[in-house]
Amino acid sequence: MIDLDRYPVDDLGSARAQMLIADCRAQLAASGCCVLDGFLKAQAIPTAAEEARMLAPLAHRAPNSRATAYLEAPDASYPESHPKRRLQRTSVGAVAYDLFPADSLIRRLYEWDGLLSFFEIALSKPRLWRYADPLGALNLAVMVDGDELPWHFDQTDFVVSLMLQRSSRGGAFEYVPYIRSSMEPNFPSVQRLLEGDRNAVVTLDLAPGTLALFEGRYSIHRVSPIEGSEPRLIALFGYDTKPGTMSSDLLKQRRYGRVK
Repeated sequence: MIDLDRYPVDDLGSARAQMLIADCRAQLAASGCCVLDGFLKAQAIPTAAEEARMLAPLAHRAPNSRATAYLEAPDASYPESHPKRRLQRTSVGAVAYDLFPADSLIRRLYEWDGLLSFFEIALSKPRLWRYADPLGALNLAVMVDGDELPWHFDQTDFVVSLMLQRSSRGGAFEYVPYIRSSMEPNFPSVQRLLEGDRNAVVTLDLAPGTLALFEGRYSIHRVSPIEGSEPRLIALFGYDTKPGTMSSDLLKQRRYGRVK
């Protein structure tokens, strides 16, 4: 599936792989995002996309809900207009890991140890483990006409995604690199963004077959509203720097409609 001529992730000791890793680290340092366009071979993209389309009807869709940019309940100790209290509409479907067939190409890619080793080095992590969560380790995010993922910060250090199908219109990935830090929440800039200030926004319209590494804990981001008959389909690979990672039952129930 992988274009190993461009991305030699099967030979991490080679000079070409070292150049790739250096490029990934440079992209992440500059913007918190590394985009590997054409990671899948051209002939593999239609097959993977068709697999995603077959899985899409299995997505659990929670009723439309609203969330803060911090993925937390609104904090009433702040003023009403504050980002910690501002609620935004969110709507997205998700196919759980256990619904991917054993022979799924997407699943085989996620479960390949060679890819895990590449991510460890590219992300400068001494060790990574796949999520232990039988529902949340691998997801297919399904966004249809009217869906949107609002501005938010991730609660994990990084996310790995593989774009499989663009929506007819909309569905761009937008982010503001390093709008906050561990020491400075920068609420004024976040508030201006939520009120419509797009001066610092970076927009990526990821092509099918693109792999992206994104460090979203400090870079606020969203997926713009989906329009048209073609859904946006993207696989999300779950890894952590410690073994045994599981989602909470509350999160499982909300995202998948079940806890096991």
